[in-house]
Amino acid sequence: MSLFGDGLEAAVQKAFTRPAPKSAPAQMRYLVRKLKSTKAVAQLLRISQRTVERYVKNQIKKPRPDLAARLEREVRKRWQPQIRAQARQKAATTGGIVIDTRARMGYTAPIGSTDESRIRHLTVALPPQHAARLFEAQEQGADDARLQEITADALREVYFQDGGRRAGSLEEVRFTDIEHLEFEL
Repeated sequence: MSLFGDGLEAAVQKAFTRPAPKSAPAQMRYLVRKLKSTKAVAQLLRISQRTVERYVKNQIKKPRPDLAARLEREVRKRWQPQIRAQARQKAATTGGIVIDTRARMGYTAPIGSTDESRIRHLTVALPPQHAARLFEAQEQGADDARLQEITADALREVYFQDGGRRAGSLEEVRFTDIEHLEFEL
């Protein structure tokens, strides 16, 4: 499970204008329409082509739990691509992104300052350039560690340094032991 990747994806999915198909046959028909063949869907979901055809014809209605999870994930991944792109574009150019987190945060600073890590609960609006960096890294396939690093850098600049008005000598923010993380566009 990818905490940061899934969090960004959930934020984008809140922008959807219509609900995704709920029943397994409807989800299967949607995937067949998107991938243009039952064979491609069967390979994607690691089931037989005949099973896909039976779902499409409503002959099977209740998938196994593991298949239901894969089916839901693949439909959500492909649902409303234009709306998804518009939401990302808006966040990266004008809107920014809000992060709500409860995690252990500390920083590296000059000697004499209190840089001890402690649990903090923050709700911070990140400017569009930080949202753009997060989405760009996610599209390039960055792992959770890289997304966490980008988020820590954004929090350093926006929260700890207040856009350059304080803590100018702050070098690095440690962002660990994440208990809660949620993004909102």
